[in-house]
Amino acid sequence: MNICDTPLQGLKIVDTKRNIDSRGSFSRWFCGDALSAILEGKNIAQINSSKNTHSGTIRGLHFQHPPAMETKLVRCIQGKVFDVAVDIRKESSTFLQWFGIELSAENSRMMFIPQGFAHGFQVLAEHSELLYLHSEFYSPECEDGIKFDDPKLNINWPLSCTDISPRDKAHSFITNDFEGLIL
Repeated sequence: MNICDTPLQGLKIVDTKRNIDSRGSFSRWFCGDALSAILEGKNIAQINSSKNTHSGTIRGLHFQHPPAMETKLVRCIQGKVFDVAVDIRKESSTFLQWFGIELSAENSRMMFIPQGFAHGFQVLAEHSELLYLHSEFYSPECEDGIKFDDPKLNINWPLSCTDISPRDKAHSFITNDFEGLIL
């Protein structure tokens, strides 16, 4: 596993190697030893998947407030998505900046998203599936979100939005008094 920095402090890309031969392929999806430096002692508490039928679909931007802030490892295991993380850490020098990258079954990349980031993605290929590893359990009383088309963020989604859930449509835009999350 090769851990690469992004322009946003703490947000990482994890490149994994796929070994391909006549039988098919083999790749390591998680290695606590190789990821220990970025996990900083956090354990994986929950693993979720998201299957998405249509390209253009957007999910997010989601996050959890304290005491349930979470670290995530996100990997596309089928198809292709544009994965986005937004820095919402109060004291961060990159507060309200976003980073996006293509994750696909072919490139075998993961995005490591530390606490204090909102996360979302857009489906780029029909029938795409993501696997999420979370450091915290889902906590409905701590969940929150930011509207995917917030003008303060100006995320450059690659495709027109074709489908978004009523819950994600109902997220608010960032207001001038939004101070971010305190870690």
